[in-house]
Amino acid sequence: MDSHTEEKPIYLTNPDTVPAPSRPGLEAYERDAEDRPPFVLTYTEIKLLGIAGVGFFLDAYDLFIINPVATMLQYRLYGGASLPNNLQGLLKAAANIGSVIGQFLFGYCADAFGRKAIYGKELMLIILATILCISCPTNDLSPNGCLIYLSIFRILLGVGVGGDYPMSASVTSDRAVIRKRGTLLAYIFANQGWGSLVGSLATIIVLACYKHVMNDEGETSKVDGVWRIVIGLSLIPAFGTLYQRLTLPESKRFEASQKTGVEEFDDLKSKNDVETTVVPTSSKDSSNEGVIKERLEKKAHFKEFLQYFSEWRHAKILIGTCTCWFLLDIAFYGINLNQNVVLQEIGYAGKTGTAWEKLFKVSTGGIIITALGFVPGYYVTVLTIEKLGRKFIQIQGFLMAALFLGILAGKFNSFDNASFIVCFAFLQFFFNFGANATTYCYPAEVFPTKYRASAHGLSAACGKAGAIISALVFNTLTTSIGTPAVLWIFVGCCILGAGFTLLLPEVAGRDPDAILAEELKEQ
Repeated sequence: MDSHTEEKPIYLTNPDTVPAPSRPGLEAYERDAEDRPPFVLTYTEIKLLGIAGVGFFLDAYDLFIINPVATMLQYRLYGGASLPNNLQGLLKAAANIGSVIGQFLFGYCADAFGRKAIYGKELMLIILATILCISCPTNDLSPNGCLIYLSIFRILLGVGVGGDYPMSASVTSDRAVIRKRGTLLAYIFANQGWGSLVGSLATIIVLACYKHVMNDEGETSKVDGVWRIVIGLSLIPAFGTLYQRLTLPESKRFEASQKTGVEEFDDLKSKNDVETTVVPTSSKDSSNEGVIKERLEKKAHFKEFLQYFSEWRHAKILIGTCTCWFLLDIAFYGINLNQNVVLQEIGYAGKTGTAWEKLFKVSTGGIIITALGFVPGYYVTVLTIEKLGRKFIQIQGFLMAALFLGILAGKFNSFDNASFIVCFAFLQFFFNFGANATTYCYPAEVFPTKYRASAHGLSAACGKAGAIISALVFNTLTTSIGTPAVLWIFVGCCILGAGFTLLLPEVAGRDPDAILAEELKEQ
């Protein structure tokens, strides 16, 4: 990839090679780059974000589109009646179930076999699963059979979607200048907001095209075409970025992490950037360099992964990233995968009118929910992550989300529509200017390149486990103990999340590869 984030040498892998005398020019370039704020991107960084960010756009589109699709299936399969509770829970949780598998599987494989060998395969899986989903034979299967069919292939879709989390995070973090690493990751994660927003817009536009046949002519069954088109539209950006992913070269940082010596990591640490050159190895370290280099040259594998995280100083960080993501997703997906409760409170539940009018109102409500807090919150994170730091943003995000969840829980039965909308908007804002963004960024920045994708995949899988719990038990719990009590559970999750964040270091300007080399040198 002909970008400065890829082309700049991280370190030379041959210690006998004398650095070329081009350092003065490179230093001038570094000064120029540092004059610009981290959120001002170069063309090549934008190109990288296009490759990695489109995948995350699709992730959000596919995960959140199931809400309006489930409503459409009520009219196509059940004559407007509600979907069976158990099958509705499975349908909504299916992609997250697959994500748990995909996140760790693709993350581990990316460390073991290299990013280049794996990147793009998750997108191929998303494309295949999407085509299988929109091919559902609704005329030949029973209503329950259709939901089971869709759930099975949404699990497959989830494996691809989950695989994109560690892959895109690692591919970007491997190439990023440390000064801008958090900003680039936040830009990628911001595509979740756009994916959800475009999904809602696509639903409204396609429904508008079907208004005559569904509303005026009364052919409600034509909604079968609407949900297929809405899901199928995600294939356009998927095919558009597939070639770029499959042909993306291996990053210099990943190659060096597999076969570098400790001196090169030392130099990396001193420069605190990816733009680093190396001097020949000094004689005083020659005695132990061979042992260290041999350990660094091994391919990442499960035994080595376990050995690294068997030390408490590393394990506590992994516990922190996994637990924070788990607790966040219980609350975040509890709200966002069950938006019917929110839509009812803001007057967009679609309880009255024709089938088309109900669907259109629900989709309009989806846009309102997304626009209120999703997109603004993400971009405040992009603008401030390098200044405020990940730890501060995550703790304040958890605490502010707990505050607004508590207000919603306490006033749930007495809020008017306007008050509910304002409070819910702040809740969404602090989810996204907070832990929803930083739980994605943290594992991509805090772990060494050698273990980064595996650790990120494991952390993300724990998060999706929380999302699955919310998807499966939310409806049952709200029926038995009431929505306000469930919201109080979410408050507790957010407060616990703020506590577990204290296990994590601040990662702004922190190079985990240099820290790993220092630890190995001490042994």
